[in-house]
Amino acid sequence: MLERIRIVLIGTSHPGNIGGTARAMHNMGLADLALVAPRCEPLTADTVSRASGADALVHAARTVETLEEAVADCTLVVGASARSRTLPWPMITPRALGERLPEELAAADGRVALVFGREDSGLTNAELQRCHAHVHIPTNPDFSSLNLAAAVQVLAYECRLAWMAHGEAPAEKDDAQPLASHEELEHYFTHLERTLIAIGFHDPAQPRQLMARLRRFTLRARPERMELNILRGILSNTEKLARPEQPATGERASRGPEGD
Repeated sequence: MLERIRIVLIGTSHPGNIGGTARAMHNMGLADLALVAPRCEPLTADTVSRASGADALVHAARTVETLEEAVADCTLVVGASARSRTLPWPMITPRALGERLPEELAAADGRVALVFGREDSGLTNAELQRCHAHVHIPTNPDFSSLNLAAAVQVLAYECRLAWMAHGEAPAEKDDAQPLASHEELEHYFTHLERTLIAIGFHDPAQPRQLMARLRRFTLRARPERMELNILRGILSNTEKLARPEQPATGERASRGPEGD
């Protein structure tokens, strides 16, 4: 179970925090680290010093440019957030997150990403809207700021508690249907927005949080891969009906290339 939990750091500005994160992960048996557009050199003497023997995780870490690349194969993405948002998102505690992991990872292709933002500004609203849920560490409200590695340590500890409580590996469900991955969901949201624009339901110039609300609704539903394929089939047929008919003369109308 622990092997299928990924820690994702976005825009980290201090190499020591990457090393501290590696140490926190190794303490709790996690090993999958992804760095998204780090604002520092990930591997320095400070990284190695703070890692205290866990620098192998930094050497093995995958560095990518976008959050989408880091979590494309994940079936559950949880963003760490300490700030309230204008559009409420499903919020869970670290303990509730840990308790949820065995079921989330029961399927053979289940994979969970825990996403942490920049030291100075955290995760953006756009990044948080790509998460199924947000996790909030209930710190002292008068002094709530946590060091990045300390926040990772808290969540990694809860992951290990869940692993210990349910044995070394969660029992796989024979009838479990694969959930849609993050990458598949992002393709769906792109397709959905394109279709809504085509039928005149969505105006990008006046979005009014439509796509954000549809994201929240869909991510909360946790669709299976087959269910998402059905929805995309509906969207494809809707797009066809929304297109203008070909000229009766048989001459092909001038239009740009179309893609799925």
